[in-house]
Amino acid sequence: MAHLLLIDDDPELLPEKVRHLFPAPAHRVETAYTGGQGLECIAAAPPDVILLDLRLPDQSGLEVLSRIRAIDARIPVVFVTLARSADSAIEAMRQGAYDYLLKPLDMQQLGRVIGEALKVARLMREPAVLAETPPDDDLPGGALVGCCPAMQEVFKAVGRVADQSFPVLITGESGTGKELVARAIYQHGPRAKAPFLALNCAAIPENLLESELFGHEKGAFTGADRRRIGKFEQCNGGTILLDEIGDMPLALQAKVLRLLQEQAFERVGGNETIRTDVRLIAATHRDLKGWSTEGRFRPDLFYRLGVFTIHLPPLRERGDDLPLLAQLYLRRLSRELGREVRLVDPGAMTLLRGYSWPGNIRELQSVLKQALLQASGTVLLPAFLPEPLGGVVAPPVIPAAEPGVETFVIQQQIESDVRDLYAETHRQLDRLLLPRVMQHARGNLQQAALMLGIARQTLRLKLRDLGLSATRPGDAEEDDAV
Repeated sequence: MAHLLLIDDDPELLPEKVRHLFPAPAHRVETAYTGGQGLECIAAAPPDVILLDLRLPDQSGLEVLSRIRAIDARIPVVFVTLARSADSAIEAMRQGAYDYLLKPLDMQQLGRVIGEALKVARLMREPAVLAETPPDDDLPGGALVGCCPAMQEVFKAVGRVADQSFPVLITGESGTGKELVARAIYQHGPRAKAPFLALNCAAIPENLLESELFGHEKGAFTGADRRRIGKFEQCNGGTILLDEIGDMPLALQAKVLRLLQEQAFERVGGNETIRTDVRLIAATHRDLKGWSTEGRFRPDLFYRLGVFTIHLPPLRERGDDLPLLAQLYLRRLSRELGREVRLVDPGAMTLLRGYSWPGNIRELQSVLKQALLQASGTVLLPAFLPEPLGGVVAPPVIPAAEPGVETFVIQQQIESDVRDLYAETHRQLDRLLLPRVMQHARGNLQQAALMLGIARQTLRLKLRDLGLSATRPGDAEEDDAV
């Protein structure tokens, strides 16, 4: 249950609006009418998010913010106020406020900001558990799990680097859990009581990314009607994750490099040097070393970020971690969806193991959720699995061979006076046999190879030799798919 605290001397309007947006029992909305009452509430039970008025009967909101950050700097504080002074907004953000909203409130904007702040609060507080043994039902929702050697090396690397202050680069395909590793570094380090912010460089338009990171001065560009405080200034003393840093524009990379070297920067359109103290963690699915050679990423920034690199293995290379993860997410998703499924049928597990998982853990979660929506009973059966694993969608119909077609093929080869009749006849029979076996196995290469009694690689080569597809719809044949 999310806990929201409103510190505002408006006795009715704001609390009612917030309760309407975030109703019970999933949310608890508590109200304090003075700064002193609010601080007492925080000391008794720290909330997930605080909405704070700038002008309170007993003290200013900025004074309350300072005392809140002394209690727990991780609590996102959103200012809501009638005061329209640019200086107050700037000072609030500079002191670490999460956002600053003006009354009368736009309810859609209020809901979005509080929702984002709740997510940030959860990321900072929910442990990124490093589980070396099979998980139980009490494992937090976002947790690193793994017993394979590659994941054990990841856990060791987190332990080695958590207490340091230099940058860390996390690499790996999309969906492997790079943000979880960043959170584990943050939570096991000396900045664990300071803020943690994550920003996806690929999700923010190029013309806005620099302002989002470094802020801007009034008049810096069209629409810049007031000074804005960026994430590096707002998160002073904390940790910032720059996800998908490989997608950051080259011009902006130079500014990030200076920040790493000097812990200083200028806002967009400004000349004032801003000092900050942040730990930077970067993540990417790109090959930054190759990109730096090609001029698509600054080599100096790559070397600065790559002082310590942690690589996350793809799911297909994690061996027995797959059943462990499948059981974990099956239990968790069953609770979320109101299902009673607790076990995975051996046949279904064989299909899960035989799949290449180009989307990694994120795709595994999606597949299991789709399967649970189809499931009945307490066991996850193969029929419940979605395509391309081979479940609820009927395979395409291939016209049945006419009676005696094999005899016709053999006779045709004999009459053609070929010199390698044995090999050519088998080739023609493979053209008839292999598509039907692949259809019966619902496109699963491993299952088809078992039926034929040949190695999977042999089957793949035969299909390729015949010009037939060795992949299922929506699947990726390349091992480096992301």
